[in-house]
Amino acid sequence: LLGPNGGGKTTLFRILSTHLKPQSGEVCLFGLNASYQAPEIRNRIGVVFQRPSLDPKLTVHENLIHHGLFYGQRGKVLGERAEAVARRLGIQDRSKDLVETLSGGLQRRVELAKALLPEPGLLIFDEPSTGLDPGARRMLWDDLEKLRRDQGVTIILTTHFLEEAERCDRIGILASGRMIATGKPSDLKREVGGDVIVVQTREPEEVASSIRTDLNLESEIVDGQVRITSDRA
Repeated sequence: LLGPNGGGKTTLFRILSTHLKPQSGEVCLFGLNASYQAPEIRNRIGVVFQRPSLDPKLTVHENLIHHGLFYGQRGKVLGERAEAVARRLGIQDRSKDLVETLSGGLQRRVELAKALLPEPGLLIFDEPSTGLDPGARRMLWDDLEKLRRDQGVTIILTTHFLEEAERCDRIGILASGRMIATGKPSDLKREVGGDVIVVQTREPEEVASSIRTDLNLESEIVDGQVRITSDRA
Protein backbone atom coordinates (compact mmCIF):
# COMPACT_ATOMS: atom_id res chain seq x y z
CA LEU A 1 0.00 0.00 0.00
CA LEU A 2 1.40 3.35 -1.10
CA GLY A 3 0.06 6.82 -0.50
CA PRO A 4 0.64 10.21 1.10
CA ASN A 5 0.31 10.83 4.82
CA GLY A 6 -3.38 11.04 5.63
CA GLY A 7 -4.29 8.90 2.63
CA GLY A 8 -5.87 6.16 4.73
CA LYS A 9 -3.08 3.56 4.99
CA THR A 10 -3.00 3.45 8.79
CA THR A 11 -6.79 3.37 9.06
CA LEU A 12 -7.00 0.46 6.61
CA PHE A 13 -4.19 -1.26 8.50
CA ARG A 14 -6.13 -0.94 11.78
CA ILE A 15 -9.28 -2.31 10.14
CA LEU A 16 -7.47 -5.30 8.63
CA SER A 17 -5.88 -6.10 11.99
CA THR A 18 -9.39 -5.93 13.61
CA HIS A 19 -8.31 -3.05 15.83
CA LEU A 20 -10.93 -0.78 14.27
CA LYS A 21 -14.36 -1.58 12.87
CA PRO A 22 -15.25 -0.11 9.46
CA GLN A 23 -17.90 2.61 9.59
CA SER A 24 -19.47 1.27 6.40
CA GLY A 25 -19.01 -1.60 3.99
CA GLU A 26 -17.57 -5.01 4.78
CA VAL A 27 -14.07 -6.34 5.30
CA CYS A 28 -13.52 -10.08 5.00
CA LEU A 29 -10.34 -12.06 5.67
CA PHE A 30 -10.28 -15.82 5.07
CA GLY A 31 -14.01 -15.54 4.36
CA LEU A 32 -14.57 -14.14 7.88
CA ASN A 33 -16.25 -10.79 8.51
CA ALA A 34 -13.93 -8.46 10.44
CA SER A 35 -16.84 -6.67 12.13
CA TYR A 36 -18.17 -9.64 14.12
CA GLN A 37 -15.65 -12.48 13.67
CA ALA A 38 -12.56 -10.62 14.87
CA PRO A 39 -11.36 -13.29 17.38
CA GLU A 40 -11.29 -15.98 14.67
CA ILE A 41 -9.40 -13.65 12.34
CA ARG A 42 -6.82 -12.70 14.96
CA ASN A 43 -5.84 -16.33 15.36
CA ARG A 44 -4.91 -16.46 11.66
CA ILE A 45 -3.01 -13.20 11.17
CA GLY A 46 0.33 -11.80 12.25
CA VAL A 47 0.76 -8.07 12.83
CA VAL A 48 3.94 -6.00 12.98
CA PHE A 49 3.42 -2.40 14.02
CA GLN A 50 5.49 0.55 12.85
CA ARG A 51 6.49 1.37 16.41
CA PRO A 52 8.38 -1.31 18.35
CA SER A 53 6.22 -3.53 20.56
CA LEU A 54 9.05 -5.41 22.25
CA ASP A 55 9.91 -5.31 25.96
CA PRO A 56 13.55 -4.14 25.97
CA LYS A 57 14.18 -5.53 29.47
CA LEU A 58 13.29 -9.07 28.44
CA THR A 59 15.37 -11.45 26.35
CA VAL A 60 14.46 -12.37 22.79
CA HIS A 61 13.13 -15.76 23.95
CA GLU A 62 11.08 -14.20 26.76
CA ASN A 63 9.49 -11.74 24.34
CA LEU A 64 8.47 -14.61 22.07
CA ILE A 65 7.09 -16.69 24.95
CA HIS A 66 4.99 -13.82 26.34
CA HIS A 67 3.58 -13.09 22.89
CA GLY A 68 2.68 -16.75 22.39
CA LEU A 69 0.72 -16.74 25.65
CA PHE A 70 -1.64 -14.14 24.18
CA TYR A 71 -2.55 -16.72 21.52
CA GLY A 72 -3.27 -19.41 24.09
CA GLN A 73 -0.06 -21.29 23.39
CA ARG A 74 1.48 -23.09 26.35
CA GLY A 75 4.32 -25.27 27.56
CA LYS A 76 6.49 -27.41 25.34
CA VAL A 77 4.59 -26.57 22.15
CA LEU A 78 5.11 -22.85 22.69
CA GLY A 79 8.80 -23.31 23.50
CA GLU A 80 9.40 -25.39 20.38
CA ARG A 81 7.51 -22.92 18.19
CA ALA A 82 9.48 -19.97 19.61
CA GLU A 83 12.74 -21.78 18.89
CA ALA A 84 11.55 -22.63 15.37
CA VAL A 85 10.70 -19.05 14.36
CA ALA A 86 13.94 -17.77 15.92
CA ARG A 87 15.91 -20.31 13.92
CA ARG A 88 13.98 -19.50 10.75
CA LEU A 89 14.95 -15.82 11.03
CA GLY A 90 18.53 -16.45 12.12
CA ILE A 91 18.22 -15.03 15.64
CA GLN A 92 18.46 -18.28 17.61
CA ASP A 93 21.98 -17.37 18.76
CA ARG A 94 20.60 -14.19 20.33
CA SER A 95 17.73 -15.85 22.22
CA LYS A 96 19.25 -15.12 25.64
CA ASP A 97 20.21 -11.52 24.80
CA LEU A 98 18.19 -8.61 26.16
CA VAL A 99 16.28 -6.89 23.37
CA GLU A 100 17.74 -3.51 24.35
CA THR A 101 21.21 -4.78 23.39
CA LEU A 102 20.19 -5.64 19.80
CA SER A 103 20.61 -3.49 16.71
CA GLY A 104 17.57 -2.01 14.99
CA GLY A 105 17.68 -4.65 12.27
CA LEU A 106 17.77 -7.53 14.76
CA GLN A 107 14.94 -6.03 16.78
CA ARG A 108 12.86 -5.87 13.60
CA ARG A 109 13.55 -9.56 13.08
CA VAL A 110 12.33 -10.28 16.61
CA GLU A 111 9.14 -8.34 15.80
CA LEU A 112 8.69 -10.49 12.72
CA ALA A 113 9.35 -13.66 14.72
CA LYS A 114 6.61 -12.66 17.16
CA ALA A 115 4.16 -12.17 14.32
CA LEU A 116 4.98 -15.64 12.94
CA LEU A 117 4.31 -17.50 16.21
CA PRO A 118 0.63 -18.20 15.41
CA GLU A 119 1.69 -19.50 11.97
CA PRO A 120 -0.41 -16.87 10.17
CA GLY A 121 -1.76 -17.14 6.66
CA LEU A 122 -1.67 -13.33 6.46
CA LEU A 123 1.07 -11.03 7.73
CA ILE A 124 0.22 -7.32 8.07
CA PHE A 125 3.35 -5.17 8.24
CA ASP A 126 3.32 -1.41 8.81
CA GLU A 127 6.40 0.38 7.40
CA PRO A 128 8.76 -2.63 7.67
CA SER A 129 11.94 -0.66 6.92
CA THR A 130 11.43 2.26 9.29
CA GLY A 131 14.69 3.10 11.06
CA LEU A 132 16.76 0.40 9.33
CA ASP A 133 20.04 0.93 7.52
CA PRO A 134 20.26 -0.30 3.88
CA GLY A 135 21.93 -3.60 4.83
CA ALA A 136 19.33 -4.46 7.48
CA ARG A 137 16.56 -3.43 5.08
CA ARG A 138 17.82 -5.85 2.42
CA MET A 139 18.03 -8.70 4.94
CA LEU A 140 14.50 -8.04 6.18
CA TRP A 141 13.12 -8.06 2.65
CA ASP A 142 14.94 -11.30 1.93
CA ASP A 143 13.15 -12.74 4.99
CA LEU A 144 9.77 -11.52 3.73
CA GLU A 145 10.30 -12.92 0.24
CA LYS A 146 11.34 -16.26 1.70
CA LEU A 147 8.16 -16.38 3.80
CA ARG A 148 6.06 -15.71 0.72
CA ARG A 149 7.95 -18.18 -1.47
CA ASP A 150 8.51 -21.09 0.92
CA GLN A 151 5.50 -20.93 3.22
CA GLY A 152 2.86 -19.21 1.13
CA VAL A 153 2.29 -16.39 3.60
CA THR A 154 0.39 -13.46 2.12
CA ILE A 155 2.00 -10.16 3.14
CA ILE A 156 0.24 -6.81 3.14
CA LEU A 157 2.51 -3.89 3.94
CA THR A 158 2.58 -0.12 3.89
CA THR A 159 5.70 1.65 2.68
CA HIS A 160 7.04 5.00 1.55
CA PHE A 161 9.90 3.41 -0.38
CA LEU A 162 9.13 2.96 -4.07
CA GLU A 163 11.94 0.42 -4.53
CA GLU A 164 10.24 -1.75 -1.89
CA ALA A 165 6.86 -1.43 -3.55
CA GLU A 166 8.40 -2.65 -6.81
CA ARG A 167 9.28 -5.95 -5.14
CA CYS A 168 5.62 -6.66 -4.38
CA ASP A 169 3.24 -8.65 -6.60
CA ARG A 170 0.55 -5.96 -6.45
CA ILE A 171 0.42 -2.32 -5.43
CA GLY A 172 -2.54 -0.36 -4.11
CA ILE A 173 -2.33 3.44 -4.08
CA LEU A 174 -4.44 5.17 -1.43
CA ALA A 175 -5.37 8.86 -1.43
CA SER A 176 -8.02 10.66 0.64
CA GLY A 177 -9.38 7.36 1.91
CA ARG A 178 -9.90 5.86 -1.55
CA MET A 179 -8.01 3.21 -3.48
CA ILE A 180 -7.25 5.15 -6.66
CA ALA A 181 -5.15 2.50 -8.42
CA THR A 182 -4.25 -1.18 -8.09
CA GLY A 183 -2.15 -3.49 -10.21
CA LYS A 184 1.25 -4.98 -10.82
CA PRO A 185 4.16 -2.53 -10.43
CA SER A 186 5.08 -2.81 -14.12
CA ASP A 187 1.49 -2.17 -15.24
CA LEU A 188 1.11 0.90 -13.02
CA LYS A 189 4.40 2.35 -14.24
CA ARG A 190 3.28 1.96 -17.85
CA GLU A 191 0.01 3.74 -17.08
CA VAL A 192 1.79 6.67 -15.45
CA GLY A 193 4.31 7.13 -18.24
CA GLY A 194 7.32 5.68 -19.96
CA ASP A 195 10.73 4.87 -18.59
CA VAL A 196 13.59 7.24 -19.30
CA ILE A 197 16.92 6.03 -20.67
CA VAL A 198 19.84 8.44 -20.32
CA VAL A 199 22.86 8.02 -22.62
CA GLN A 200 26.10 9.78 -21.72
CA THR A 201 28.21 10.41 -24.79
CA ARG A 202 30.75 12.86 -26.21
CA GLU A 203 28.71 13.06 -29.44
CA PRO A 204 25.11 13.62 -28.33
CA GLU A 205 23.93 15.03 -31.67
CA GLU A 206 25.30 12.07 -33.62
CA VAL A 207 23.87 9.53 -31.14
CA ALA A 208 20.44 11.20 -31.16
CA SER A 209 20.43 11.13 -34.96
CA SER A 210 21.39 7.46 -35.04
CA ILE A 211 18.64 6.61 -32.54
CA ARG A 212 16.06 8.30 -34.74
CA THR A 213 17.36 6.66 -37.93
CA ASP A 214 18.21 3.16 -36.74
CA LEU A 215 15.67 2.62 -33.94
CA ASN A 216 12.88 4.96 -35.03
CA LEU A 217 12.78 6.48 -31.53
CA GLU A 218 12.44 10.11 -30.61
CA SER A 219 15.02 11.51 -28.22
CA GLU A 220 16.08 14.83 -26.76
CA ILE A 221 19.39 16.31 -25.63
CA VAL A 222 19.44 17.66 -22.07
CA ASP A 223 22.64 18.96 -20.47
CA GLY A 224 24.72 17.14 -23.06
CA GLN A 225 22.98 13.81 -22.45
CA VAL A 226 20.65 11.97 -24.81
CA ARG A 227 17.32 11.08 -23.21
CA ILE A 228 14.90 8.52 -24.64
CA THR A 229 11.39 7.91 -23.31
CA SER A 230 10.14 4.39 -23.85
CA ASP A 231 7.18 2.37 -22.56
CA ARG A 232 9.47 -0.58 -21.93
CA ALA A 233 13.05 0.56 -21.42
